[in-house]
Amino acid sequence: MTAPALIRVRELVNRFGSQRVHENLDLDLYRGEILGVVGGSGSGKSVLLRSIIGLLRPTSGSIEVFGQDFQHLSSVQRAQIERRFGVLFQRGALFSSLTLQENVALALIEHAGLTRDDAEHLARSKLALAGLPGEAALKYPAEISGGMIKRAALARSLALDPEILFLDEPTAGLDPIGAAAFDRLLLTLRDALGLTVFLVTHDLDTLYTVCDRVAVLARRRVLVADRLEVVEATDDDWIRDYFHGPRGRAASEAAHYKEES
Repeated sequence: MTAPALIRVRELVNRFGSQRVHENLDLDLYRGEILGVVGGSGSGKSVLLRSIIGLLRPTSGSIEVFGQDFQHLSSVQRAQIERRFGVLFQRGALFSSLTLQENVALALIEHAGLTRDDAEHLARSKLALAGLPGEAALKYPAEISGGMIKRAALARSLALDPEILFLDEPTAGLDPIGAAAFDRLLLTLRDALGLTVFLVTHDLDTLYTVCDRVAVLARRRVLVADRLEVVEATDDDWIRDYFHGPRGRAASEAAHYKEES
């Protein structure tokens, strides 16, 4: 990639007691790309995401964000960088006692200092940006579908106009139509807002539809991080099973059909 790396992970180690999750893991995230992160169960995808955004302190190694050593910044400096992140957790993590509008407005009130009225007005705009109808703003998470929860969580992650969006299994639990709609929305938002996206997923259709590069976590490190055609050609048992099995072939053929049509 010729674009600058917004995030540089070097020799990352994560251990929990005797369990080794990452050993000397290296990874770059470049400006403007959508990077898909895949790996088997227990390979440490979510642990890597949480390490990068500061929710988990690694055992050792370095994480540079926007050219700064993220782990050695003061709390004030870290907070300034964290405001440039948007995060969508795997299950949405919406506050069940708040409406969708209030969920999105909360960050605007706490971190941007907006009044409640201004924050809720802007929150409705963010919900619309995420593809939700106006009447959804006053609904509670228990009153809406899983797909709408994902969109509401996406709207909340966009509340502070982040530069980097971190998504943890955003299409998990969605039906194929809902997942495809979310993928299209993600591409639209990336292009319209100039976002850089770190995307943890197991969804092969998402990988082939939206990702510029794919990083494969295996054996406690990044085995390969490159364009899909390079990843597919990598000589590794897990990659062969994942990308060249029936579901992988179907996703690849569907993506090629879309490109040709």
